[in-house]
Amino acid sequence: MRLLRILTVVALSTTSCLAADLTGNWLAATPLPDGTQRKAYFELKQQDSKITGHIRVTQFYYTITESTGSPDSFTVTGTLQDGKTLRRAVYEGKLVGEELHMATRRRPDAPLTEVVAHRVPDGEGAMPARTEPPALHKVPYNGLAKTPPMGWNSWNKFAGRVDDATVRTIADAMARNGMKEAGYVYINIDDTWEGEKRDANGNITTNKKFPNMKALADYVHSKGLKLGIYSSPGPNTCAGYEGSYGHEEQDAKTFAAWGIDYLKYDWCGARNLYNEQEMQAVYQKMGDSLQASGRPIIFSLCQYGLNDVWKWGPDVGGNLWRTTGDIRDTWDSMTKIGFNQDQLAPFAAPGHWNDPDMLEIGNGGMTDTEYRTHMSLWSMLAAPLIAGNDLRDMTPAIHDILTNKEVIAIDQDADGKQATRISQSGDQEVWARPLSGGAYAVALFNRASDDVKMNVKWSDAGIKEKPRKARDLWTRSDVKITGEEYSATVPGHGVVLLRVSVN
Repeated sequence: MRLLRILTVVALSTTSCLAADLTGNWLAATPLPDGTQRKAYFELKQQDSKITGHIRVTQFYYTITESTGSPDSFTVTGTLQDGKTLRRAVYEGKLVGEELHMATRRRPDAPLTEVVAHRVPDGEGAMPARTEPPALHKVPYNGLAKTPPMGWNSWNKFAGRVDDATVRTIADAMARNGMKEAGYVYINIDDTWEGEKRDANGNITTNKKFPNMKALADYVHSKGLKLGIYSSPGPNTCAGYEGSYGHEEQDAKTFAAWGIDYLKYDWCGARNLYNEQEMQAVYQKMGDSLQASGRPIIFSLCQYGLNDVWKWGPDVGGNLWRTTGDIRDTWDSMTKIGFNQDQLAPFAAPGHWNDPDMLEIGNGGMTDTEYRTHMSLWSMLAAPLIAGNDLRDMTPAIHDILTNKEVIAIDQDADGKQATRISQSGDQEVWARPLSGGAYAVALFNRASDDVKMNVKWSDAGIKEKPRKARDLWTRSDVKITGEEYSATVPGHGVVLLRVSVN
């Protein structure tokens, strides 16, 4: 009898060990303040000490390429080839009863993030089936953005904290503080407005931060402003919310019904279904859908300058297209982006603009001098002027930078000709662009940290005859013209921006 009991215990123990298998579909769901959940799915298959499968989290879909250990202690590494970048996700964990306890780092230098996953039915959270992209054709120009769009976007300052109340108070501020009069019109909501899932008819929904998007649009319109929104051609947005994949025409109609005037369309999750060479056709689907929506909606392509978007952006109905990765509120980031736009000048024209990303002016990472350089460079580039700071709380200096109407007039020039670099000597650069009516804009940029005297010959700037008048747009004063060239002392990390007239 005692031997039988021992054999029974051994058998039960063996059965328990055999049952400790990671194979299955697991979900780690983290509640978010907006009422949605950040979901990470782990589709795992264990065979002895090897673990294979996939990990789906926010916009990323990783294939497990490395694994070690057992259910008691394991490590899995998922990889994703994102263009030229190989992304990695590493999870360490163990099976505790019916729960999978894991930890990961979002970046190598970040603290551990712990998650607990539970089994869910097979197939839940799987990537949707791929739909073949359509044949290419030219989407008609929508007649919008004849000058670069001006407005505000929520991401740089508020990211996932943006909500209805914030958008309303930002609209209030823009309407009363002189920004609307200076030309800023669009109030754009970036990622994280989307609901947990679509409704029974497949319509996209909002989360509890935005209880009524139509009412919000009506409020913004009542201020004489326009409302923008954000989506993605993928199943998920950058932050892991619902994208427009498979619902392009339906979402465009929803946006139109809400009263949306501007769509930022971010590649993100589409990378899991399409390659860069298919990008044009994928964006064309939304371009067609916006045209069919019955409402004029600016189409902003956000895909980080991949696949030479400036060559085909107009053909998909795009009014502007990102030429670069995300900007950060640092001198290094802003200058690397801005001063690398020179070769794209031929692709800017009324209705179609190169977009070096949103303004960081007023977010605190640069000095006022550096922010004047930021504003000057974007204006010389005929770039969209989309503020990204808290418009409700600006210093007088920041307000002056963002609302300098003479600088804005350079950006908004009707001819829409982007500036080019006409000379460079070390950290000093001179850029120029022709303006309507025979005028010119000339900018002397000093990227060095110390003040320096700079010179420019009028002829080098394309000005063939002696200027009759030149005006410094930051000091708001006329400058004396004495000969065939101009010289000025330019502060470190600063700019002298001139409007030059020959008539």
